[in-house]
Amino acid sequence: MTGGTICMQPSPHGFIPARGFQENCMARVPCFNDGSAPDDMDVVTNEGRDITAHPSLRTPVTTYGRQVRYTVYEFEELLDSSSINAKGWTEIAQTIFQNYTFFDGFVVLHGTDSLAYSCSALSFMLQNLGKPVVLTGSQAPMLQLQNDATDNLLGSLVVAGHFMIPEVCLFFNNKLFRGNRTTKVAASDFNAFDSPNCAPLAITTSMRTNVKWDMVHRPTTLEHFRIQTNLDTAHVACLRIFPGMKPEMVDAVLKLEGLRGLVLETFGAGNAPSGQDNAMINVLAAAIRRGIVIVNVTQCLTGSVSPVYATGMSLSRAGVVAGLDMTTEAALTKLAYLLALPDSTPETVAKNMSVSLRGELTESSLPVFRHPDGALPERVQTLTAMGYAIAQGDLDRVQAILKTEHHWLLNDADYSGNTPIHLAATSPAISILHFLLSHGGSVHLRNRNGRTPLFLAANAGLSEHVLLLRRSGAHLHSDERPAAELLARRRPGVWGLAGIDPPEIKTSSATTPTHHPGSGQNSSQSQSQRQSQRQSPTNESDSVPQRG
Repeated sequence: MTGGTICMQPSPHGFIPARGFQENCMARVPCFNDGSAPDDMDVVTNEGRDITAHPSLRTPVTTYGRQVRYTVYEFEELLDSSSINAKGWTEIAQTIFQNYTFFDGFVVLHGTDSLAYSCSALSFMLQNLGKPVVLTGSQAPMLQLQNDATDNLLGSLVVAGHFMIPEVCLFFNNKLFRGNRTTKVAASDFNAFDSPNCAPLAITTSMRTNVKWDMVHRPTTLEHFRIQTNLDTAHVACLRIFPGMKPEMVDAVLKLEGLRGLVLETFGAGNAPSGQDNAMINVLAAAIRRGIVIVNVTQCLTGSVSPVYATGMSLSRAGVVAGLDMTTEAALTKLAYLLALPDSTPETVAKNMSVSLRGELTESSLPVFRHPDGALPERVQTLTAMGYAIAQGDLDRVQAILKTEHHWLLNDADYSGNTPIHLAATSPAISILHFLLSHGGSVHLRNRNGRTPLFLAANAGLSEHVLLLRRSGAHLHSDERPAAELLARRRPGVWGLAGIDPPEIKTSSATTPTHHPGSGQNSSQSQSQRQSQRQSPTNESDSVPQRG
C-alpha cells in the first residue's frame, strides 16, 4: 500500500490517504476474507532486513478451485500519487526485492494520477523479474458505496495469485495491461487506463481470466533478480511541440543546468517545425553535440514515430532518437533509468532507447505470416512428447517441439504439476535446462508436491543443474526449506549450493522444522494448496492453458 484514492477517507480538507487498509477495508468484505484466520506472514520492512509478522487473510475458493493468501504492508508515509517521485519508486522496488523470496507475487496499491509513470519506471527498475508484480488503484475509494476498488483489487489478487506473468502489469477495469504500455485516458471514468499500441495481456470476464500467453514478456538471461534504483529523473525533461513554437523556447529548456535527456512530443509520425532556416533543427543538433539525449515520441494516442516525412527525417539526421511507439511515460522513465546505469554514456543511452528492454516498444512492424489452417497438437500429446525428449536428453527434439509450439508450453504442467523446467532439472542433459531457461521458462513455479525445480535438482544431487538454476534466479521456497534442511544433513555440498547454509544445517531440528519467513504454519493450508496458487487450471474451451 503506497496510498492513493483506493485507501482514502473523507476529511475536513477533502479525501486523504488513511491507514489500516487491510483491517478496515478488506477483512470486512467476504470476497477478500474467508474467515479462516490464517497465521501471520513475515514481511521484511527495511534495508536492515528486519522482519515483522503481519496478519494475513485468505480469499474464498476462486473459479480455479484455489485460494490466495496474502497480507498488506503499508508504507510509513501514504502518498497522493501526484506526490510520488523517484524516491518513492525506489522504496517500492526495494520492498519487492527484500521480500522477493518470501512471496509468490506482489500487488502494489497506488494512486491513479501517476500510476502509468510508476508502472513504466518499475518495469525498468526490476531486472530479471521472475514473478508477477501487479499495480492497481481506483477512481473511487474502497469505502465509498459505489466504487471500482473492489473489482480492481480482487482482479489483481487473482492474477498475482494464479498466473505466472513475470512482468510489471497494471490491472484496471477487468483488463491486465503491460505496465510500460499504459497511459491514463480518463480523469473520472472507471475505464481510466488504456494501452493504445499494445493489446491487454489478459481480460477478466464473468467466467475466467483469459491470458494471451504469446504476448507475455519473460526474462531470458540466466541471472538473479535485482533492482536498479535512483532513477535520474532530476536531469530529464519532457517538452510538447506546438504550432508556432519558437526555437528559443526549446533552446531555453535544453540549456537548463544539469539536463541530460529530453523527451520531445512531436506531431503525427514524429514531425516538428523547422522553418526555412532550420533553426529548430540546429537547436536540437547543438544540444545533442553537448551530450544531451533527445527522444522523439508522438503526441498521438496510437501509432509510431517514423521518419517518412522530410521534417521527421531532419530530426533523425540531427541525432534525435526515434521513440517508435513508446508512451511518453515509458520514454521518460526509460531515459531516466538508462542515464542512471553505471558507466552510461550519451551514445549507449541513445542506442538502448530504440531497443525493447521490457516490451515497452515495438522494434519492428513487419507482418508475421502464419498458415491459416494450422492447428496446434493436443496439449497432452505435446507435453508428453516434450517430457520424453527431456528425459532422453534429446536437445534437438526439445528445440524442434518448442519451435513449432506456442510459448505457453514452457510453463505448462503435466498431471504432477511438473513443468518442462522441473523435468529438465533432473535431465541427464544440462544443455536442455539451459535452453529452456534462456527461452523464458520459470524457475519459480512449484509442482503439486510444492517443489521447485531447484529442490528437485538438489535432491537428485545434480550440482551443475543447481548452479545453473541459481544463476537464473532460482531459490528454495520457504515451504521447502524445512525438508531441504533435513536432506542437507546427508548431502550438505549440493544443498549448500542450493542455498542451505551450514549454520542452518547444524541447528535445524529433525523433529520440529524451523519456521521460515513467509512459510506460514496453518495446517488448514497444505503445501499443495499453497503451491496451487501459482498454477492456473486449464479449460477445455481454451486454446492454450492458463498456466503461462
